[in-house]
Amino acid sequence: MLPEIEDLLPTVDVVDVKTARGAVTLREFTAGALGHGPLWIKALFAVRMIVAQALRLDTTGISDSRRLRPEKVSFTPGDQASFFTVVRGEEDHYLLLKVTDNHLIAWLAIITDNAQPESEFKVATLVKYLRPTGRFYYNLIRPFHHLVLLSMCSAATKSSASH
Repeated sequence: MLPEIEDLLPTVDVVDVKTARGAVTLREFTAGALGHGPLWIKALFAVRMIVAQALRLDTTGISDSRRLRPEKVSFTPGDQASFFTVVRGEEDHYLLLKVTDNHLIAWLAIITDNAQPESEFKVATLVKYLRPTGRFYYNLIRPFHHLVLLSMCSAATKSSASH
């Protein structure tokens, strides 16, 4: 299905893939997606932090990525991209990012066919539960995760107009 992340598939509990199309590069798409932070998403992240505290979870907060420019998107393992860490990637092909909390590990993979003039982007979320609270937490946020990801994809395909 997605050869770029097939090594992870047997190890994760959740796989969710969204597809978007746009006349943008992988760098533009990534910067647009990770830099997307309308007020309603910031409000959801604030509620998320309250829920995480109530469940005694360590979570990574949302960072201010509005300044993430396409040329600053790194493909170097260990580098930061918003609150994610770069796992691996290949220019104009894919980027795999990861965030680890004490209850789950989440990966975000952005894969493109790099077609011209309009590319297809597959945005995959992979989640591995580290303990039962991780499953509970992710199922609690799952409906909002879909909305946030769809909004990020929509913003990402328009990112070239704003740069």
